[in-house]
Amino acid sequence: MMAGDTTHDEAELRVVATAASEPEADVMCQLLAQAGIASVAQRTIGGPEWGSSGSRYVYVRADELERAREVLGVPDTPAKPE
Repeated sequence: MMAGDTTHDEAELRVVATAASEPEADVMCQLLAQAGIASVAQRTIGGPEWGSSGSRYVYVRADELERAREVLGVPDTPAKPE
């Protein structure tokens, strides 16, 4: 394996938190970015929400999940069923 290569498990995304809205998800992603953790937010499935309303899942790489939980201060439990 060469430097910079990641295994499938390391590259897999995990939900670190659920935000109530797009602005809240943006704040979570900014906090993670300040800690050097890449993240992405995506609307949760279901409901007819439009615009910035509606809940979002915040995803991070599996190998950074624990550190991301510490940064966001979320409990060590899954944010959604796996």
